[in-house]
Amino acid sequence: MKIDSGSERPIFIQIAEQIEDSIFTGIFPEEEKIPSTNEVAVLLNINPHTVLKGMNRLVEEDIIYKRRGLGMYVKTGAVEKIRAKRKNAFYDQYVAAMIREAEKLHMTKEQVIAMVERGYEDERD
Repeated sequence: MKIDSGSERPIFIQIAEQIEDSIFTGIFPEEEKIPSTNEVAVLLNINPHTVLKGMNRLVEEDIIYKRRGLGMYVKTGAVEKIRAKRKNAFYDQYVAAMIREAEKLHMTKEQVIAMVERGYEDERD
């Protein structure tokens, strides 16, 4: 985990995103314990309350949960929740923006699809 202190994104959001990414990529499997707020705080040399704020964000999103006296654990189904969240964000950030730009360029749906298909082919080469 790394914190970009120069970023405009608040530190607690960076922490939440990094834990979320670690869950999504399988570093923290479902129903397994994640590092404690104090462990993360020491690792990153930041205030434990900042870490807790990031973790509570994931609790609110139903991605992790607290076991009283034991710590935070990854919730069953967390990976699928994250995948759905990321698909929605992908649409909002990329697809919708691409369609708006294509409309400005007077491109047809077919032309946009052809460009996307070309992009997939270029990536395989």
